Amino acid sequence: MSSQVWQGQNKRIYLQEVGTRDGLQAEKVFVPTENKIGLVNALSDTGLAKIEVTAFVSPKAIPALRDAEQVLREIKRVPGVVYTALVPNVRGAERAVESRADELNLVMSASESHNLSNLRMTRQQSFSGLVEVVKAVQTTGIAINVSLSCAFGCPMEGDVPQADVLDWCRRYVEELGATGVTLCDTTGMAYPPQVAELTASFRARWPETELTLHFHNTRGMGLANVLAAIDAGADRFDASFGGIGGCPYAPGASGNVCTEEIAHALALMGYDTQVDLALLLAAAHQLPALIGHDVPSQILKAGRRLDLHPQPADFS
Repeated sequence: MSSQVWQGQNKRIYLQEVGTRDGLQAEKVFVPTENKIGLVNALSDTGLAKIEVTAFVSPKAIPALRDAEQVLREIKRVPGVVYTALVPNVRGAERAVESRADELNLVMSASESHNLSNLRMTRQQSFSGLVEVVKAVQTTGIAINVSLSCAFGCPMEGDVPQADVLDWCRRYVEELGATGVTLCDTTGMAYPPQVAELTASFRARWPETELTLHFHNTRGMGLANVLAAIDAGADRFDASFGGIGGCPYAPGASGNVCTEEIAHALALMGYDTQVDLALLLAAAHQLPALIGHDVPSQILKAGRRLDLHPQPADFS
């Protein structure tokens, strides 16, 4: 990694919040609808570029997000913020469009085993489903992003060949006409040299396509992977406030990379995220009471680097 990555020189980095979808769907408790709306509204004021508000999935499969329509319809929309929603099929896409999503996020896996386990379909069946979604909404002009799970490794198969990952990306960009692609480190298997190589290869082939990196901090390499991706030309990252989230195929894993931790680190290195860290921390502070347990965020626990403490009472 070149030493230049440590000197942000005001380079714009876009942080995209996924906690209200990826984070809350992993929780056992149902966060009340009004609280979800309040969280999205608070996040909207922080300067984040994009918020994945919810998912239009079966309420039986993910009851935590059974209020998707109401949440997306009733949030306050801040100009410049993209409000996206995950959709698994045509019906989910129709519901999201009716609820005024700015973007649809479609998902499949780079790994056949993970796709079968997670989506109960082969990869080709999933891709055919994505085609049907795009056909169903093509007259609406809505943006399409495709998230490729296990792009950096599968918990059942191990390494996924980079050529396979890039071939799926080709199909999304050149056959589906996706406006964006997200490479997902679903179970936290990514490591910096691998991230740099895949990011650089994608950027060289599709320089005009919006590329997002989605990392988990499963093995403590989240920030290192973000920096490796920046060094290779990436400028968009998913993250989750409080560090909440996770994957059922990564037992014991922590959640997504933490939004406030990434924003804090990048600001210290001179990058421009346009994120108001104080407002972001205020939003994250609401989480423990709402989900009933502590969250992984170290910034919530320790404070920012220059959040100072009073001297001991007996100091002299």
